[in-house]
Amino acid sequence: MSATLTPLASDEFHAPGLGLFDWPPIVDGQAWFNKPALYALIAVLVVVVFSFFAFSRPKLVPRGVQNVGELAYEFVRDQIARPNLGKNSDRWMPLLFSLFLFVWIMNLFGSVIFIQFPVMSRIGYPAILSIGIWLLVMYLGIKHQGPIGFFKNVMFPPGLPGWIYVLVAPIELVSTFFLRHITHAVRLFATMMAGHLIVALFSEVGWHFLFVKLTPLGAPLGVLGVLMTILLTAFELFIQALQAYVFALLAAMYINDALHAAH
Repeated sequence: MSATLTPLASDEFHAPGLGLFDWPPIVDGQAWFNKPALYALIAVLVVVVFSFFAFSRPKLVPRGVQNVGELAYEFVRDQIARPNLGKNSDRWMPLLFSLFLFVWIMNLFGSVIFIQFPVMSRIGYPAILSIGIWLLVMYLGIKHQGPIGFFKNVMFPPGLPGWIYVLVAPIELVSTFFLRHITHAVRLFATMMAGHLIVALFSEVGWHFLFVKLTPLGAPLGVLGVLMTILLTAFELFIQALQAYVFALLAAMYINDALHAAH
């Protein structure tokens, strides 16, 4: 049984809290290797296996896994890569496609029975991805625009009155090189964490008032909790996919900014 549906030891209702995100190590002495780490390894394996079976031996008329893979690939290409990277989109598709699938699967674990934990609700996982994108963007910006040109193009976009650069330059510096990559991670983390807490709350309400402390007054509340859990889980499926899309979309935008100076 998942952490969200663990029965309470007493008749008193307690709302689930941050303890939902604390997992003990699976192996003694290896604090890092807990269930979220295991799920992250499983997500990597799923992406690799799915991509292998979808694209290793392509058929002229796609079927089965190849058909699903091509639909996913075309979605990332047409909705994320090409609108933001243009002629460079094909070059960056392996990264964007893998990133989208990986984040989506990690989010989707929050709605998979017997797992029911979105791994991206642990800040370390979206943080390491956003740090990787940040390092890539810094490298590409310096490589394609030069170290001085990169900072100049970011801080002093052309076409503005000279006096306004006093305000724009520090804002763009902090935003481009620091804040936007922090929000890149925090947006994904906070959404997955909040969604998991809300679903856990209503599932606990349903469990408590229907199975732990069934009363005439509490039963309708328990039924409401069950119905809300179902509805919110369906909504969470949409949010999980949306956040994977947004994360990959922002990565594509940041890469494009590094490849091309603003004009």
